[in-house]
Amino acid sequence: MTYSVQEHLKPKALVGISDKQVEQHWALYKAYVTNTNGLLEDLGKAEVGSRPWSELARRVAFEVDGMVLHEYYFGNLASGASLSPQSRLADSLVEAWSTPEAWREEFTAMAAMRGNGWVILYRDPATGRLFNWWVGDHELSHPAGFHPILVLDVWEHAFMVDHAATERAKYVEAFWGNVHWQVVEQRFKESADGRAPARF
Repeated sequence: MTYSVQEHLKPKALVGISDKQVEQHWALYKAYVTNTNGLLEDLGKAEVGSRPWSELARRVAFEVDGMVLHEYYFGNLASGASLSPQSRLADSLVEAWSTPEAWREEFTAMAAMRGNGWVILYRDPATGRLFNWWVGDHELSHPAGFHPILVLDVWEHAFMVDHAATERAKYVEAFWGNVHWQVVEQRFKESADGRAPARF
């Protein structure tokens, strides 16, 4: 089995995130898909336990997690949507943070922290609890078994076509204007119903 580029996830006509920016970022995602397939093929041919096999096995998480997180990220982008105040997700945000605005403020503050990485709203399927989570290197620091509900890439490659390296805040504000809330709400519903959220 090989992975394929999920062309239907590619966002278009976003507000404040240019098509040129998306094109540059999309090329990076496509490289993750290509590298994932090549790495898994090489791993399958290597002698188990050998030094080449060990080095390939260490690299799998980098390529696979890069591919998967970008699919979640691109999948939760589309202009013109808003969070439904009657949704199960909105209710859970209120339960965890008192208001959706308080949750968004914390998520935004996390996105403003120094360093490159990702900010992810996770749901713990065992308890139903929601967490805003910082992930630096994408192959590390994920809470095992938690479900990603909303994914924001804050590596500089996500915004430097449109903004200077010091203007991450402008990109994050543009991100909020392009969250595809119906997709995010569907991910939450799938998680609450006992299924891992689909990424495409």
